[in-house]
Amino acid sequence: MKKIFMVAMALIIACSTCFAAGDSDQKEIRKERNEIRKLAKKELDARVSKVVKKEAKRLKKEGWLVKPGALPLEKQLERVYLMQYEYDESLYPKYIMGEASSVGENYDAAKTAATSLAITNLAGQIQTEVTALVENTVGNEQLSAEEAASITKSVMSSKNLISQSIGRVMTVMECYRINSKNNNEVLVRIAYNGEMAKEAAKKAVRASLEEKGEELHDQLDKVLGFDK
Repeated sequence: MKKIFMVAMALIIACSTCFAAGDSDQKEIRKERNEIRKLAKKELDARVSKVVKKEAKRLKKEGWLVKPGALPLEKQLERVYLMQYEYDESLYPKYIMGEASSVGENYDAAKTAATSLAITNLAGQIQTEVTALVENTVGNEQLSAEEAASITKSVMSSKNLISQSIGRVMTVMECYRINSKNNNEVLVRIAYNGEMAKEAAKKAVRASLEEKGEELHDQLDKVLGFDK
């Protein structure tokens, strides 16, 4: 039995808005990210602390534990949320996050399966971020609607290719619980460097475009900020 736990935080839900979202929605997302970028360290730490306490309380109530010798759950969550709140100057996440859980007869097997599922989740997050970049490029009149539609279509059909292009990920949170059948259920949250995520997307989308015989390489570089 395997099941994916999607990140519940409101910011990540907002970030998961698809390309079809209205222009006003994307503007609100970028506005929120910009406000977070401008927060002083003290203010950001206070915001993270509040979210962490609430999240840790929920997870502990659901029976999640950390292995002996591992960082306390609160410390792991603090790292997760601080990384999620980091954006570059173009308001693209410095880290793309993925999350999943899996059940297995032994801990290592459950963790391996959970990590694999989290990478698939990560690929979906990369899709979302790239489609948002496409929309922003159209909004800035750097790309035509027709070019954007072709690139977006390739992005949305390239999830598996993006997964295969993802390199080494960082496990930033890991916890477990024992279910009623005495099996291990492991929950992991992973992070991937934002620039490397763009590279993974570029590799996958270029392959898709070439397969369809579309010459949009320069436009794709423009979307991902590689033409600067």
